[in-house]
Amino acid sequence: MMTDPVADMLTRIRNGMSAGHDRVEFPASKLKANVCKVLKDEGFIRSFKIIAKDKADIRIKVLFKEDAIVGIERYSKPGLRQYRSYRDMPRVLSGLGISVVSTSQGVMSSREAKVKKVGGEILCSVW
Repeated sequence: MMTDPVADMLTRIRNGMSAGHDRVEFPASKLKANVCKVLKDEGFIRSFKIIAKDKADIRIKVLFKEDAIVGIERYSKPGLRQYRSYRDMPRVLSGLGISVVSTSQGVMSSREAKVKKVGGEILCSVW
């Protein structure tokens, strides 16, 4: 049994990037699909697709250029959840990266959460 599926997803993306793969697959869930949507909207991944075989998987296509994912890190963990208001969102590399936030209005980037003035749980940071 997996205790932190989001950390597993981030680790698979990190390992796929370091191995030079152009796509990465991992088990699907609604939260992971929403995190992938935020990464796509912010330009960190090329695309993602939910594949339904015997079990649902998410396949993402990774970008290989200067503004692709350099680092990805889990922020809030199951043993220590990190909640912030929109005023206290962490800045990632002085604004060059983003934080992915789970709010009452859905999963969004920290920039979008500041504009909408909503806080929530900070899932991960990407730069």
